[in-house]
Amino acid sequence: MADGGPVEHGYPHLETVRAAVTALYRRLSGDSIRTFGSSVAPADVAFCDTDDLYLGAQRVARELVRHYRLPDARLVVSFREMTHAANVELTAGPEYFVELNDRFRTHRRDIGAALAHEIMHVYLHRLDLAFPGTRDNEILTDTATTYLGAGWLLLDAFREDAVSSQKLGYLTPEEFGYVLAKRALLLGEDPAPWFTSPQAYTAYVKGGERARLDARQPPLTAAGWAGRRRYARDRRHALEGGAAPAADAPYAFTAPERGPLRVTFACPTCFQRIRVPVQGRARVRCGLCRTVLECDT
Repeated sequence: MADGGPVEHGYPHLETVRAAVTALYRRLSGDSIRTFGSSVAPADVAFCDTDDLYLGAQRVARELVRHYRLPDARLVVSFREMTHAANVELTAGPEYFVELNDRFRTHRRDIGAALAHEIMHVYLHRLDLAFPGTRDNEILTDTATTYLGAGWLLLDAFREDAVSSQKLGYLTPEEFGYVLAKRALLLGEDPAPWFTSPQAYTAYVKGGERARLDARQPPLTAAGWAGRRRYARDRRHALEGGAAPAADAPYAFTAPERGPLRVTFACPTCFQRIRVPVQGRARVRCGLCRTVLECDT
C-alpha cells in the first residue's frame, strides 16, 4: 500500500500480468471467465461514514464472496495496525479471517478494494492456482481480481496530487487500466462511469491504449504499415536462413525439418503462444480462449 509515498507508474510487471491472464484461462477456461461478465456494482460495495464499521465490512465481504461464487466461504473481518493494507489467513475453510489496516476505519470508501484483493486470495487458494514467489503471486491476485470483475475498485482507490498519494495493490495504475481494458474488450463492459478518482480514470485510458496495441501486432491483419513492413523483412530473412527477428519483436520464426516455415506469436486475448505455418492470409483460432484471429503470415 503506497500511502503518501511515490507511486510507481508504467508497465514494469506486464509480462507477469500476461502470464497471469494465461494461467486464468488454463485453469478456468474461456467459457467460465465469460460467466463473470458483470462486474461488482458500485452500489453493492458502497460504504459511507454513517455505516457501522464491522457490519458494513461484513456486508461488503459477503457481496464479494457472492461475486466470486464462493457460497460456502464465510469471512470474518477485523482491523489492526499493520504495514500492509490487509491480510487473509488461508485455511481449508469454510471460515476465513481477514485483517484490514486500521487506516480503513477512517477511509471506509476503500474497504471494498482491500477486500476484493484478499477474497481473491481465497478464490485462487481454492483453485490451487499460485505463482512462485510473493511478488509474482500478488501480481497474479491483482490481475485475477481485475479480470474477473472486482479490480476496478483497486484502481479507483488510486489518488495522487502534488502533496499526497494512495494506491492499493501491486500493479501500477496503468497496469490496472491495462487489465481492465482487456476485460472490457472481451466482455463489452466499460467501467469508466464508476471511477470517482480522476487519476484512476486517466490510468484506465492509458492502459486501454496499451491494451489495444496487442491486437495491432503482426502477423495480425490489423497491424499497422510499419509493423507489416518489419514483419515482411523478418520473414524474408527467415526464409533465406538469415538473422532472427529482434528480441523485442512480438513474433518468432521456426524452420522445421519438414514443411513450411512457421511463425509463433501471442494471442492478443489470452497470450497463449500460437504457432502456424507461414502461408499468407488465414483465420486462426486460439486453442485456449477460442478467439478467432485474422492473420497474414
